[in-house]
Amino acid sequence: MHALRKNRPLRRVVLASATTVSAVVLLLSLKPHTSPSLALGASAQAPRGGASAPASSGASPAPGDSSAPGGAPATGGAAKTATGETVQTRWGPVQVRVTVKGGRLTEVTALQYPTENPRDQEINSYALPQLRREALAAQSAQIDMVSGATYTSTGYRQSLQSALDQVHG
Repeated sequence: MHALRKNRPLRRVVLASATTVSAVVLLLSLKPHTSPSLALGASAQAPRGGASAPASSGASPAPGDSSAPGGAPATGGAAKTATGETVQTRWGPVQVRVTVKGGRLTEVTALQYPTENPRDQEINSYALPQLRREALAAQSAQIDMVSGATYTSTGYRQSLQSALDQVHG
C-alpha cells in the first residue's frame, strides 16, 4: 500500500498541463459578440439607417424643428413632423422624429442611436423596431422598455415624449 501513496510529480505536471489546455480550448471556443453582430449590423441599418442617416445630419442643428420633411411648415390638417431632443445615454445619443396626422401618431423614426460597436448594432437591430411598434400601438411615449436595451429604451422614450410635446404644444 505504501507504494501507491508515493508522490508523483510527473503526474501532477501532466494533469496541470491538461487542465490548462482544456481551459484555453474552452475560452477560445466562446463566440465573441462581434461575429454575429457584423452581419446583423449591416442589415439592421439598411431599413432604418437608410431613412435616418441623411435626416440625422439635418436634424441635429434644429432639434426643435416642427416642419415637414421638405422644409415646408406643417399645417393644421396636414401631417405634423417634430424631432425630439437628443438624449445622451451611457452608450451614445438617442433621438427620434415623429409624424402625427389627424391627431394620430403615424410614424416614428430613430434618427440617432448607439452604433459605435457591433454589440450596439446588434442590440439596436432588435430594440428599435420593437420600440417603434410599441409607440405606434400606444400612441404615446408610455411604452414598455426592451429587455437588454435599457439605456436605448430610456433615451427613446424621453426623445419620443419631447417630440410629441412639440407636436401637441
